[in-house]
Order: sequence, then C-alpha cells, then structure tokens
Amino acid sequence: MTSNELRQKYLDFFRKRGHKVIPSAPLVPENDPSVLFTTAGMHPLVPFLLGQPHPQGKKLVDCQKCLRTDDIDEVGDYCHHTFFEMLGNWSLGDYFKEEAIKWSYEFLTSKEGLNLPKEKLAFSVFEGDQDVPFDEESRTIWLNLGIPKERIAALPRKENWWPAVWNGGPGGPDTEMFYWTGEEEAPQKFDPDDKRWVEIWNDVFMEYNKLPDGKVEKLVQKNVDTGMGLERTLAVVNRLDDDYQTELFLPAIEKIEQLSGLKYADYLKEFRIITDHLRATTFVISDGVEPSNKERGYILRRLIRRSVVKIKGLKIENVAETAREIAQVFIDLMSPVYPELKVHQEKILETIDQEIKKFNQTLEKGLREFQKLSDINGKIAFDLFQTYGFPLELTTELAEEKGIKINKQEFQQEFEKHQELSRTASVGMFKGGLADQSEITTKYHTATHLLHAALRQVLGDHVAQKGSNITAQRLRFDFSQPEKLTEEQLKMVEDLVNQKIKEALLVTPEVMDKDQALKSGALGFFGAKYGDKVTVFTIGPSTPSGHSGSPFSREICGGPHVQNTKELGSFKITKEESAGSGIRRIYATLSWS
Repeated sequence: MTSNELRQKYLDFFRKRGHKVIPSAPLVPENDPSVLFTTAGMHPLVPFLLGQPHPQGKKLVDCQKCLRTDDIDEVGDYCHHTFFEMLGNWSLGDYFKEEAIKWSYEFLTSKEGLNLPKEKLAFSVFEGDQDVPFDEESRTIWLNLGIPKERIAALPRKENWWPAVWNGGPGGPDTEMFYWTGEEEAPQKFDPDDKRWVEIWNDVFMEYNKLPDGKVEKLVQKNVDTGMGLERTLAVVNRLDDDYQTELFLPAIEKIEQLSGLKYADYLKEFRIITDHLRATTFVISDGVEPSNKERGYILRRLIRRSVVKIKGLKIENVAETAREIAQVFIDLMSPVYPELKVHQEKILETIDQEIKKFNQTLEKGLREFQKLSDINGKIAFDLFQTYGFPLELTTELAEEKGIKINKQEFQQEFEKHQELSRTASVGMFKGGLADQSEITTKYHTATHLLHAALRQVLGDHVAQKGSNITAQRLRFDFSQPEKLTEEQLKMVEDLVNQKIKEALLVTPEVMDKDQALKSGALGFFGAKYGDKVTVFTIGPSTPSGHSGSPFSREICGGPHVQNTKELGSFKITKEESAGSGIRRIYATLSWS
C-alpha cells in the first residue's frame, strides 16, 4: 500500500460516515502561543473542541502536518520522527465512544480499510486515578467487539491520557490500538512493555477541561479526537519493521547511498537522522520559519546543523550540495500532497545553503577555540556542543588526537541538565494563550484584527499578517512591511485602533463558502488550511441596524472573539522591531481603567 492510498482510504472511510474533509493547518500555529509548532491534530481545533461551532460541521476528518521536538534525541531508531503526518477523525459534540471505537476497529480490520489480521491487535484503556474513574465503558465496547480480555490492558494517565502534558485546556482518557510486529505468533496476553507491540492509533475522549487554577470541569460538549501516525501505520501495513524503508523515506535513503558510496544497513542512525531532519526542514521553511537562535528558528537551526554533522560523519565532501539534493527529494516526493513545498522550493534550498555556510564558519571558530584548550572535561565538551555545535563524537575524536580522554558521563550529566531545562521551557509554552479560551486572550485576539486593519489603512494594502502570538499579558503581531515604522506611523495606527474601540463596533461571525468569503472582501492569509466552509468575522458597522457603510475589518478566522470592540479597553503599542527580511513585528497591550 502506498502513502497516497493510505491517506485516501482513511479520508474516504470517514467521509462515507458523514465526516467533512478539512485541509491540514500550517506547522506554525496561527494565534496560538501554547506551542512552537502544531504537534497534534487537536491544536488547530482547540476553539471548536471548547464549543465554538466549526464552519464544516461537527464531524471532521483530516491529515495534519505535525512537528515534535521533545524526543528529537530519539530520532535514529526505526520509528521516531520530528516531522510526521497524523490522520484524524473528529467529533465535536456529536458521536462518542461507541461509534469511535467501532469505526476504528472496522477501519483496521475490514477490506474497506487496512484489512489487518484481528489476532495481531491489542488495546489499552485508562485505568483511572483520583480525578477521573477507570474507563469501563471503552473496555466493555472492545469486549463486545469480540476482543479477548487478555488483549486489553488498563494503563495509567502517563500512557492513556491526552494531552500527555495536561497543564490546561481540553483533555481526556484515551484508548490505544497496537499491532504485533514480531515474527512469531502474537502472544495471547498483551504486554504493553513488549516493544514488538507497536501503537498505531489513539482515540481520545475529550470530556474534561482543566482551568488555570488547576480545577477540572466537564466540557460543554463531549469530543472525539483520534490520531493515526501515517508513517508508522504505512510500515505496519506493508509488513516492514522500519519506517525508513517505506516510500516516504526510501528515495532519500537511496540518494544518500548514491552520494556517499555507503550502505544504509551499515549506518542506520546516521542515514535516519539526515533524512528525518532534512524532511522536517523542508516543511518548516515552507511554512515561513527562518533559522535563528530563538524559538522556532532555533529548532530549524538545530535540525539543519544536526543533519550537517551526520553528513560530515559519512565523509561526504560537498555537504551543502548533499543537503540540498536530499531536500529536493522530499520536495518532489511530497509536493503533490503539500503543494506549498514546490511553491517555496527556491526559498527552502537557499535557506539550507545559507545556514550550512554559517554553520561551517561556526565550526571553524570552534576548532580555533578547541586548539587553545589544554584540558577537556565533560562540561567543556558540552560547552563546545552548545556554543559551536560540536557533537560529542567530534570532540572525542579531536581530544584523542591530543591524548585526552573525555569523561562521557560528565558530558551526559550536563546534557541531561540542558534537556530538563528545555523540557521545562516547552512545558511553559502550554501555559496561558488561546488554548484556555480565557476572556483576556479572547480580547487580545480580537485586537489583532483591529491592528491588522489599521496597519493596512495607514501603511497600505501590501500589509499582510505573517503570524501572531497571544498571551494573557500582550499580543505580538507579525506583518509584511519593507521598512521600520516611524513614530508618527505607530501613533496613527495606535490612535486608529483606539478610535474603533471607542466606536463600539459589533463583531459578527458568519459561516459561508470560502470563495464567497474572498469575493466579499474578507482577508485570508492562511489559504492552504481553509476548508470549503469558513467563518468570517466582520468588525463594524457601529450599530446592529439602520447603519450603512463598509466594515472596518473583515477576516476569515477560527479563533474566539468579543461581541463588541468596546470590551477591549485601551490599546497601546509597546514595541516595534524586525522579525525577518521584509517582516516587522509589533507588541501591544490592552488595559482597562
């Protein structure tokens, strides 16, 4: 089975069961500061999981681009990836456990679906804790489908709850589906610790909401959020024990073999890291991220530089050319499904080339610093890694030339401290923001619409939103603009926003066809993610009826909004700066007297 066949089977299966197909959202979340990247299918749908009507209805199905970096150091085995595709079907207050589980089982085992042998499947359910009881209902549904009780395991929150890091927002227990990949017959009893049982699907039953104060309440609607990893499932269906042997990676693997003269079987980890990281790189750049030392840019930089180190380790001389050729493989392979890769092909290849040149200069500086060292302990080795990108293998090799043996355990301790700090920072990303749908973040979200319209009125129609980040303390808005704004321009923008707040303009949502929305003058700068039906938010005119005139703002959007601009208080621009070539960034706050 090909990846295209798997995607299409999944979408068609749920389309026939009343689901509307929605396109993938970008990897860079719009108006959501809770995560650096879209790490799961749920992130673009949080407002709708919390009760806001979705323009496509209550039953949805999609294939979502995702990027996860919390286990980047695990990449190199047969199944971990940074970028991956997540197949998902959604119920927003419609069906619940009974239908979700039955359809999952039907897709896995029927000829219409994957036609997997039933005797190779096992399942897990939430065992319960002090906050939420054991999921007896899911277990009973599996039993009624004919699953032996020995093949159903009850597991703790760490294994059977989503989101796994549940600091706030919607969440709930899940039931997971596993496939036996061992060569021998599957054992009668399911042992979740046996790595030959591979998880391929996850049905999440979102019926709880965690408030900022830590209290747990029932959601206004019960939701189903499912996730099936395309890469892992494709390997399972094709009876492969290595994701990198599927058609999604094999062309790049073969390209590396051709360029290096080496065999994949002899350098598994190196080949896997190079292909995974450059695959992720092409998608991240295509969604507008540039390498930097902060946030998303830092992740991109790390992906590129880590792949460079592995390419160098294979003794390939022209590293930049090799990286570009591998990226080109993924552009050609994936652009029929994700056309943005072909659209941004030149930008992707140029960015990779420039970043590798910078990294080579950094490595040269690092080598000069290294030559000055008379002693190299584990901490110094880690500093070389963090500052100059020296992997431990390179530092060890250079140290041995000086007759110095590095304490790898000390290096590992420093590395683990760094990982823990990174995890803490990542967890911090989940606090606040639109994910909690709080009153203040809703106000800031509406304020970005006023700011966008004001910028276009003051600077011109070339202004287009390039991203935003909203917390409970401020908004950050990125937009296309070739030069720095003058103090006079900033004041004009700020005054115009405050004027529209004082005019008490109505904020009106309306669901319509996408083409109709665009013809009506609604702005939409994230076109690839929109379905056939969209929600348009219009700000203005000032009164509900009897008032003519054009609206001040009209945008396609999926986020929460206030009902009237008078709720926004006073708007203040606090900072304006560059956010990249041709992109400016504004920080602003709201206050109430």
